[in-house]
This record gives sequence, C-alpha cells and structure tokens, in this order.
Amino acid sequence: MLNPKLRRPIVGLAVGILVGSGLAATPATAAPVAGDASTLAASLDSRLGTRDAGSYLDSSGKVVVNVTDAATAAEVKASGATARFVARSGATLAAADNSLKAGLKTPGTAFAVDPVSNQVVVSVDETVTGAKLAAVKATVAKLGDAARIETVSGKLSVMISGGDAIYSGSGRCSLGFNVRNSAGAYYFLTAGHCTRGSSSWNNGSTTLGTTAGSSFPGNDYGLVRYTNTSITKTGGVGTSIDITRAATPTVGATVYRRGSTTGTRSGRVTALNSTVNYAEGSVSGLIRTTVCAQPGDSGGPLYSGTTAHGLTSGGSGNCSTGGTTYFQPVTEALSAYGMSVY
Repeated sequence: MLNPKLRRPIVGLAVGILVGSGLAATPATAAPVAGDASTLAASLDSRLGTRDAGSYLDSSGKVVVNVTDAATAAEVKASGATARFVARSGATLAAADNSLKAGLKTPGTAFAVDPVSNQVVVSVDETVTGAKLAAVKATVAKLGDAARIETVSGKLSVMISGGDAIYSGSGRCSLGFNVRNSAGAYYFLTAGHCTRGSSSWNNGSTTLGTTAGSSFPGNDYGLVRYTNTSITKTGGVGTSIDITRAATPTVGATVYRRGSTTGTRSGRVTALNSTVNYAEGSVSGLIRTTVCAQPGDSGGPLYSGTTAHGLTSGGSGNCSTGGTTYFQPVTEALSAYGMSVY
C-alpha cells in the first residue's frame, strides 16, 4: 500500500525527530497502562506457562488469569490476581494455535488466543471467499470448540507509506522509536516491511540515515542508523510523552498509536502472539488491538504512558469505520539488535 505521492513531510505526528514547528500535541494526561498490573500479568504468564490459559485486565484494571485446576488458582490468588476457571487449558489452546501455524497460510487470515473467550479466534477478511473460505472453515472445524471464526472488514495488509514521516525512494513510512546501543550510537526502529529493500532514509528534505537491519516476513521490524549528526533525536513520543521503558502490554490494556496519516489514536489490546497471513508472507508474535490505522501509519509507535510497546505492522479497516491493527512487539526488536529506548 505504497503512497508515492505523499512526499511532503508531516512533522510531529509520531516519534521525535525535531525537524519543524507546529507539533501536534499528544494528550499529556493519556491514561497509562497500570504498570504493576501489566508486570504482574506478564510474570504470572511466564511462571505458570501452560498451567494458565492466558491473562487479561478486566474493566476495573484487575488482572484475571484463566486456570483449570485448584492448585494453580491458589497460586494466582496468592499473587494478588483473580483466578478464573475455564474449560480449555493453556496446553489445549497452545496446541490449537500451533496446528493453525502449521496448516493455515491463507492470505487474509489471522489468528490468536483470545483469553476472554478462552478460544483461538481466526479472523478472515473480505478477500477470503468461495473455496478458500471453505478450506479455512474446514481447518478450523478440526479444532472443535477450541477455535472459532470471525470476519473482519476490509483487507488484511501491511500499511507501508507513516510517527514522523520518513521516506526511502518513493515510499513513506513512520518512525517508531529512537533507540541507541551500548556504545551510544543512535538509531531508530520502524517496520520491517518498510526497510526491506530500502537503504537510505530522509524526512522529505534532510537525510536521516541508512538501513542497518531488516526482518520481514516472520517478524516485522527494521533498524536505521542515523548518519546525520545534526538531527535532534528525542527519546519520547512527540513533545510530552517521555519513553523510559519497553514492555509487552496485557490483553485488555488501553494503548495509543501515532502515525503520519491518522495522528494519535487509542484502543485496547485484544490478543498477544497473533499470527497474520499477509500476501507477502506470515508474521507471528504480533499484538492485536482495536486501534485503527491506515496506509502511512506503518512503523509508528504503540505505547502507553511512558512505556514503548510496538511498531505498527498492518491490519484491516480504517479510522472512519474502525478496524483491527497488529503491532510488532518492540521488545523483540530491541533484543534482536541489542538496542534500548531512552
């Protein structure tokens, strides 16, 4: 979804290259994800493994952990979270998810464990019809009530073309987060489908740097090293959000996204470890959200409060009628390249 006509840089609509004035304000009072709750959920999921069937934040912000046995429930309660008994175990859902990863490659489909419904939800876009749709239904039916199908509007696609606008050749994408390595060298992260096949980057008028790493499909992250030392590289989102850490959000958490096409938008996390079958290939491990996005928003930052969460990958729908957007977890990209936010 390349947009070669949009050559004019849009400043201030994502993460922090200070290249102009008139920066759009990010709400300083944007409600952050409760750090303690997200940390608790992640800790329990890691410690319990398949003994839990996923966790999420309820409407009051309380951590809820799905369990199938009394011993695990007691451990969850002792940690301060709420134990919820469900029909399907973490092992059952993991087996269903792995089965789909091996057998469902149809472009226009996506799937992830939904802890609220205690099922694997398979999303099908409007391009999957006829024999293709019948085949998807047959694949999902083999999993019984461990999985279900839902339809989504529009077409699942990568959204190339959007934070502060960054350009390579005729393509436009978003700057995600400014990062640096242990030696103090500065880089920025964006989507891998943006950096794939691209070398030099600019903001429409000034050279920024060159691609230093790219991973897509499979993952969707890319790294650009700054070669222009005169650029001020802020470590936050816009002018009022200072990014101090990176973490994976919890299902149910409120999150924010910025992009040069649609500005700042918010929504909720609906699943982790999602797999999306784009036309260009499959990407796994993505964060699924109700935040809308459009072409031009690719690579832009997903965050809450002062915490970096992800890089805009793709999705379906738009910001007029609503949609679903997927994000590459930023922690994976930071680990792969030995970078840190600041």
